[in-house]
Amino acid sequence: MRAARLIKMVLLLQSRPSMTAAELAAELEVSERTITRDAQALSEAGVPVYADRGRTGGYRLIGGYRTRLTGLGRSEAEALFLSGVPGALREMGLEDAASAARLKVSAALMPSLRDASQNASQRFHLDAPGWFKETPAPELLPAVADAVWDDRRVTARYRRQEAEVERELEPYGLVLKAGVWYLCARVPDSGAHRVYRIDRFTAVAAGEERFVRDEEFDLPAFWEERAAQFARAILRAEVVVRLTEAGVRQLPYATDRAVAREAMETAGAPDAAGRVTVTLPVENEDVAYTQLMALGPEAEVLEPAGLRRRFADAAARSAALYR
Repeated sequence: MRAARLIKMVLLLQSRPSMTAAELAAELEVSERTITRDAQALSEAGVPVYADRGRTGGYRLIGGYRTRLTGLGRSEAEALFLSGVPGALREMGLEDAASAARLKVSAALMPSLRDASQNASQRFHLDAPGWFKETPAPELLPAVADAVWDDRRVTARYRRQEAEVERELEPYGLVLKAGVWYLCARVPDSGAHRVYRIDRFTAVAAGEERFVRDEEFDLPAFWEERAAQFARAILRAEVVVRLTEAGVRQLPYATDRAVAREAMETAGAPDAAGRVTVTLPVENEDVAYTQLMALGPEAEVLEPAGLRRRFADAAARSAALYR
């Protein structure tokens, strides 16, 4: 455990000019006292770790010291080759660069670990899009990806409802969600970060000007927050449904799993027939009709009255067909 932490500490110091004891402690999830002991151990082992004293001091490596990758274990090496997503890299135009990087890493590994890439690729494959969906890569994705990597401002035109809008954007990062590519970008005029579907872009032109990133921006955290906001925002209506035991089990497959789980957590106790009444947030009545129809007789819509009538009519027509 300590050996792995020492290796990680050296790699962290290689990647930055210097780090304070507090920064290292936060990264390695240990105390600052442990960082002091680890730095001493590295120095005794011949790693040139130097400690700058004072309020603005910290730890750094001197003499251009670089460690090699021979300290990687088999599980670590195989995990490294899992970090690339071939389909996504190909769509961004980075397949050749990723292939070259993997070859360089493979060449630096110990001979006994040279098969790590093959082992990983034969044991894990990511197929991001959902079933029965054709999701071709957006034509402008490589251009957007280039701007993201180079921190270049872009002028983008995109479809918004029935009109086209032009915006100056600072492209911060890309997200691939269920086969759909999104751009997280800052709008210079307002300073706000927003999300754009790349397949709605009709033109993208990168300028020569580079923007300065907000170092506090956290792409995964930003996406998680916006995705949660979107999921909540589209649920503008509610339906009240009485479910059989089978209906309770099938509900997560008919609607959003998180929504179904939250609805069941606030549901009351089952009635004498074992049925549970739940209030389910939905996008609108049409979506609710489509989703709950999949439950058939395992769900009885109680409210709103108009939706209940639609189900009653559908049940009558189905009964007439099978009479």
